[in-house]
Amino acid sequence: PNRAPFRPRQSLGQNFLHDPNMVEKIVGTLEAEPGDPVVEIGAGTGALTGALADRFERFVAVEIDERAVAVLREDIPEADVRQQDVRDADWEELAASFGAKLHVISNTPYHLSTEILFALLENRRHIAEGVLTMQKEVVQRIAADPGTKEYGVLSVLTQLFAAPRYAFSVSRHVFRPQPDVTSAVLHVRFGPEHEPDDLDLDDVRPYVRAAFNQRRKMLRNSLRAWSKDQGIAFPNGWGRKRPEALSPADFADLAGHFNERADAVEDRLHE
Repeated sequence: PNRAPFRPRQSLGQNFLHDPNMVEKIVGTLEAEPGDPVVEIGAGTGALTGALADRFERFVAVEIDERAVAVLREDIPEADVRQQDVRDADWEELAASFGAKLHVISNTPYHLSTEILFALLENRRHIAEGVLTMQKEVVQRIAADPGTKEYGVLSVLTQLFAAPRYAFSVSRHVFRPQPDVTSAVLHVRFGPEHEPDDLDLDDVRPYVRAAFNQRRKMLRNSLRAWSKDQGIAFPNGWGRKRPEALSPADFADLAGHFNERADAVEDRLHE
């Protein structure tokens, strides 16, 4: 359509993708089959939306900006475009409406990237995969190995409850307006095979956050509220290590160790 493009809103973190080759590459990263339900977060002016609507029979685009919603409904009438703030999305209900796990794709607004990632992690039982274009440094942190300076809270929690990989970098030149940073595409698989059997996100998150909030300290100091203050010893000599020395699986073991012993202490108090 020969319409003047509307001005991107800085408050919504809008950077619109305009390169057809990059669109094809990002959409092609989805592992969804044509009959699988696909949800696009933040459809914007529809660079991905058109390609997704062509490829997937069951497709929903979620967009907060009423101007973009009007453009999308006119340009891509076959797409189910819903005006909504993704932070209000009910992922369980959406998956139930399709009767299947969702495949989520998004050129995420940079300021919401980690919030969207954690929303997917918390709703992972209703989601099969995510393809998220984010700031390159954030994707590097999510995919980082133990012992590296990028390794931290995002690395541990995402790798423990999902299977993330750094797919490829995205030049700032494929966006309008050009962002100040380079982007990258993160591919995340969700499923019971990618997470511990007996732990949930909130069972582990407090330890991981406390440890990396004081990442230069040994764990016996940063986690003393759960260890020394409770009279609970560290397993495997981990109290003398810094957080980046522990793998995601180690943090799961550590959380299980503290939670089990804290429950035992609690039980004794109530006897």
